[in-house]
Amino acid sequence: MTPPHPITPEDAAARDARLNVSAVSAAVMVAATLVALKLWALWATGALSVAASLADSALDLIASFAGLAAVIYAARPADDDHAFGHASAEDLAALGQAALVTISALLIAARAGDRLLSPTAEPLRAEGTGLMVMGISVLLTGALVLWQRRVAKHTGSRVVAADALHYMADLLPNLGAIGALVASALWGVGQVDSAVALASSALLLAGAARIASGAWNALMDRGADDATMMRLAQIADAAPGLNGWHDLKTRTSGARLFVQIHVEIDGTLSLHDAHAIGARLRHQMLDAFPKAEVIVHKDPA
Repeated sequence: MTPPHPITPEDAAARDARLNVSAVSAAVMVAATLVALKLWALWATGALSVAASLADSALDLIASFAGLAAVIYAARPADDDHAFGHASAEDLAALGQAALVTISALLIAARAGDRLLSPTAEPLRAEGTGLMVMGISVLLTGALVLWQRRVAKHTGSRVVAADALHYMADLLPNLGAIGALVASALWGVGQVDSAVALASSALLLAGAARIASGAWNALMDRGADDATMMRLAQIADAAPGLNGWHDLKTRTSGARLFVQIHVEIDGTLSLHDAHAIGARLRHQMLDAFPKAEVIVHKDPA
């Protein structure tokens, strides 16, 4: 029997790109479906909580389209103009998503505040239609989040992870809208609708801040997290043939990790032996972080 061919880094990158595209394409289809359903529900019920959920889904659709374009662009290989690849497109898309979510949350909060301060609460209507639409929304969103989280864990895509966080935040507003419609149908309490919209806005703002922070840090070449730095240092400390090491530097771009390290090697060794020591360290780091690009500078001790 012919042994299976090992998966090359190029094959793995292509597989990850396909998974990322599938996850964001699914988000586009789900968002488009939810926008159509919630437009109908808003027309039927007049519920502000449904309007809040509709606005969020509409922005989800725009952000997912942008995310899809970013994922496709980020998968392009390095070229003469982008020697380190195109992965930063994912960070730009994530930052744009955060801006759209922030604007949406502020507008929803302002409208909810006006309605809460109004002396008379606007009655809701056709609560059954709204409940059916929001129930479908919860099921579709939950299934999408499960798939996106699985893909993000496998590929490390920042855009897919941001989309998953965004749609995860959508679940609470959708559940809140269901609660508001139930309260209106059973007890005639309409102000629950505005309170749910305000709570949803706060949740959206928190999610936007989290997404923006990760994307901004990547665009500003912030180093890897403490756990990653500690693991890299442990690998360097245990590497045979080194007299020491210094200037360990990292940065992230999309799902990729870039590592540079200076190692001190006996200056009397041949170039061939010194190169072998550095290459062994590089492969050890790549074994621990397969999506990394590692550069080892060799200094004579």
